[in-house]
Amino acid sequence: MATRWGLCGAGKISHDFSVAMKTLPPGDHQIAVIASRSIDRAKDFARKHGIPKAYGSYEELANDPEIETCVPTDIVYLGVLHTEHWRVGMLFLKAGKNVLCEKPFAMNSREVKDLVATAKKNNVFLMEAIWSRCFPVYAEVRRLLAEEAVGDVKLVKGYFGSPQLDIPRSVQKELGGGALLDIGVYCLQFVLMVFNGERPESIQATGVLLDSGVDESVAVTIKFSRKRMALCAFSIAARLPNDAVIAGTKGSIKVLDPMHCPTKLVVNDKETEYPLPEPCLPLNFTNSTGLRYEAAEVRQCLLKGLKESPRMPLADSVLLTEIMDEIRKQVGVVFSLDSQ
Repeated sequence: MATRWGLCGAGKISHDFSVAMKTLPPGDHQIAVIASRSIDRAKDFARKHGIPKAYGSYEELANDPEIETCVPTDIVYLGVLHTEHWRVGMLFLKAGKNVLCEKPFAMNSREVKDLVATAKKNNVFLMEAIWSRCFPVYAEVRRLLAEEAVGDVKLVKGYFGSPQLDIPRSVQKELGGGALLDIGVYCLQFVLMVFNGERPESIQATGVLLDSGVDESVAVTIKFSRKRMALCAFSIAARLPNDAVIAGTKGSIKVLDPMHCPTKLVVNDKETEYPLPEPCLPLNFTNSTGLRYEAAEVRQCLLKGLKESPRMPLADSVLLTEIMDEIRKQVGVVFSLDSQ
């Protein structure tokens, strides 16, 4: 039986997610309904992607009897603004729906812990959509680390920079803007994956802010136990290498093209490529057909009766947001949702 998806949000990422879904076996996945705050926008999206049902509110999708927990392979994908993740996520979780929520999970760790607690209370599946964790390149990295292919890991580096100062959601505080929540999250989640979700011993962050009060560029040094470190830098003002390096006592692993949605891996100077399928429609973001891996991971988790993904555990999401809270505190970024 196909996993039936309900899409919440008719924006760019939902478009790319729908295109990526078409690269998977049609018997495994079906987009059953799209919900937007505008019924006209929802209907346009449905026509474009061949979706049979459209709603003009998120509440209609939350109350849809066809997307319910009695069918364990049904799930709602949240592709709305960062600032809406907690509110809309709680709407679906309280309605007993399984949820895949776009990154960042929410605006702060308090909101994330609310989402996790509600999912556990209602015994439903919940996952933060860190699609990177589901790419074949990341699976190979985990295998190499488990085999100690580069010896003891001593230093992890992650850079991600993308000029986005002309994009309102990237620069406006009321839209949850800033480099950290939009792209820095990818560098930090990579570090946590390499160090198996270990809590850092210390975090030192510095950055520069836009006039709007959100972070333009940030550099972070993170210290872990056993004299291990991580260095991260991210920016919405400048283009950075967009790669990650794991340096060990016996060699190195480099993730390329780019680090957050990679198709190339270099291990001790030997490069391997993992090509993606071609999209049937133009995409908004780099390598977006790679969203197929995330959808496939969700399906496998649901078929196994899991309530979270072992590739992106809820504990990692909580710790990730706690680290981002500390970085924002040190850099001086405060959102109105932090005090609610």
